[in-house]
Amino acid sequence: MSLLTQQVLRTDLAGMPLEWVDYRDAARLHVLGLVAYSCGDPLFLLHGGINAGTGRQSQLRIHSIIATHGLHHALDQPRDGYSPPLSNRTLFQRDDHMCLYCGQRFPARQLSRDHVRPTSRGGQDVWSNVVTACVRCNNHKAGRTPEDAGMELLAVPFTPTHAEYVYLMGRHVLADQMHFLRAHFPRSSPLHRRLGRGSAA
Repeated sequence: MSLLTQQVLRTDLAGMPLEWVDYRDAARLHVLGLVAYSCGDPLFLLHGGINAGTGRQSQLRIHSIIATHGLHHALDQPRDGYSPPLSNRTLFQRDDHMCLYCGQRFPARQLSRDHVRPTSRGGQDVWSNVVTACVRCNNHKAGRTPEDAGMELLAVPFTPTHAEYVYLMGRHVLADQMHFLRAHFPRSSPLHRRLGRGSAA
């Protein structure tokens, strides 16, 4: 991974995770005076122009986490009714690229979105009704419920909170960013168990 592709975690003033930004957007937020404070490890040291009076070159240090003024559109919605956008990428991340029927892990191209209660039977395309399934298991289940197909779910599907969703959207999440995000997960989040297992490995 190129260092320049490393994402910066943006939060609000209270430290609530908002989104991922690249180093260009982080620099723009700094220049516009929208960064209230930084934390985490330093990631980038950007060099600017040379001051004609002092002869010194300007520098901007960007950390892995920046707290900014202003809001994010996703958090303008009521917290109780909030449901993040559903995509296969984040679904597969939520389920750790594991088929929740056979328990094996697969690359994304061999995974599919399965509706626990099939849409043909009134099931909705929402987080709480979808799981990651390998193509083989999904084809076997077809338009049936797991019970009708004689299959058992290995985990209960859940709707991520915004902080969990930010984690699921991340690429190459650094240790300090992970620690920060986990502090905002609900205590009952299934992601705690998975991430704890990963850090113990």
